[in-house]
Amino acid sequence: MTTTTELNPHRWYIIAAVMLSTVMEILDTTIVNVSLPHMMGSLNADRDQISWILTSYIVAAGVLMPLTGFLVGRLGSKRLLLINIVGFMIASMLCGTATNLAAMVFFRLLQGIFGASLVPLSQFILRETFPLSEQPKVMAIWGIGIMSAPIMGPTLGGFITDTLNWRWIFFINIPICIIDLVLVVMFIKGSEMGKGAIDWLGMILMIVSIGALQLFLDRGQVDDWFASDTICLLFVIFVATFSYFLIHSWRVANPIINIRLFADRNFAFGTLMVAFFAASIIGCITLLPQMLESLYGYTSELSGLMMAPRGITSAITMAMVGRFMMNGVDGRLIISVGLAIGAITLWQMSQITLEMNMGFLIINGCIQGIGIGCFFLPLTAIVYSSLPNSAIAEASGLFNFGRNLGNAIGISILISYLDRDSQANWNLLATHIKANNPNFTHWLTRHNSSLSDPHTLAKLGNTINTQANFIAYLHTYQIAALVLAAACVMTLLLKAPKKRQLAAADLH
Repeated sequence: MTTTTELNPHRWYIIAAVMLSTVMEILDTTIVNVSLPHMMGSLNADRDQISWILTSYIVAAGVLMPLTGFLVGRLGSKRLLLINIVGFMIASMLCGTATNLAAMVFFRLLQGIFGASLVPLSQFILRETFPLSEQPKVMAIWGIGIMSAPIMGPTLGGFITDTLNWRWIFFINIPICIIDLVLVVMFIKGSEMGKGAIDWLGMILMIVSIGALQLFLDRGQVDDWFASDTICLLFVIFVATFSYFLIHSWRVANPIINIRLFADRNFAFGTLMVAFFAASIIGCITLLPQMLESLYGYTSELSGLMMAPRGITSAITMAMVGRFMMNGVDGRLIISVGLAIGAITLWQMSQITLEMNMGFLIINGCIQGIGIGCFFLPLTAIVYSSLPNSAIAEASGLFNFGRNLGNAIGISILISYLDRDSQANWNLLATHIKANNPNFTHWLTRHNSSLSDPHTLAKLGNTINTQANFIAYLHTYQIAALVLAAACVMTLLLKAPKKRQLAAADLH
């Protein structure tokens, strides 16, 4: 580890370089959220299909992310970072020029592939570059970026979509990548490259299993889950390849993924908790702009601005949490508070009405941001607290993989449930459309309508559809709140790290 970097006058340029890479990669997981309705028309896709634009990026990044340690060893940190930035820039340009859904999904896959290593690689470079005395401050800055970026994505995406058009949410990456390339070339030193046998079988098994899982989740709702032979086949492929992957990785001496890291209790439960967190919180952040635009009539820019309070308060809270932990506050307590706040705010979202105002959204978002800020930094410290220094780079890739995979599964499941529940609600509400129903009669009177008027049926259909979708959103928020509550219970399974372990983990 570098010990003389404290005198390095370029160290803040190094922070800028890795932060640009990190924020850019994470931002692209959510920046497209508010633009999805606009993309649907341009790419001739429905709501189910358009979700592939989100999940293809997330899963591609998730599959490749655990390989960061291996790739650093083979290519060196600087060379890998340069390859990823150039590839990400080209993929972004291609996304902006896509004219159909198939091309867009493929280009987003490329984006995810080249962006996969950026987050764990940034941790590795910061740890190797900065001396122990400066790492707590540096990692706090990094933590603010990694948690604020997915929340600020919809805000930036909405502004760009309304001001220009949705294609510019991809084109904007090009100048950022160019600046990042200059900083990396000028100020970052590369690590040594190594050689060794490649666990090709383990790599293939991992890619096939995760790919089959994602297709299973994406296509399940459309193809009626296990009523489809294709969905059943995908599920069998996932179970078979993932099981074989676990057995293979346990037996070989140098597996592509060191699954023995999960024998550490804090690392295992911490990774599971971050997956639950991403599935619920980030999943709901993905759904919220769509709900605001389709049911409340918000513009893309306005719905994006409604995401901003979360990012602001989470950044402020994360800076404060670092000080609390340095003063000896138990990180498990802070994590529990964060998850509890997240669960409560999600449950509050399940109690809203169609008359909800912006004030409630802003206050709820601010409080939810506090919960987010309380969660990530102490969990990261505890997760790495009992691992050896030699395992931190690989553990970082696996931990971020858990976050990305949880995000992908959460988006797929929540959107699938939303569509299914919306249809069930529509069928239930339609049973109440009867001439002898006093509520229905009151509705006709209030709207000065009659069943003999052909416009009445159209108006009635729109009303039922709106209510069915709205109820489905409320149910979805309730499920997400319960998922966070389950993650909160897991906090009891974390071991309190010794002070010297926690101090060391904060440096990672």
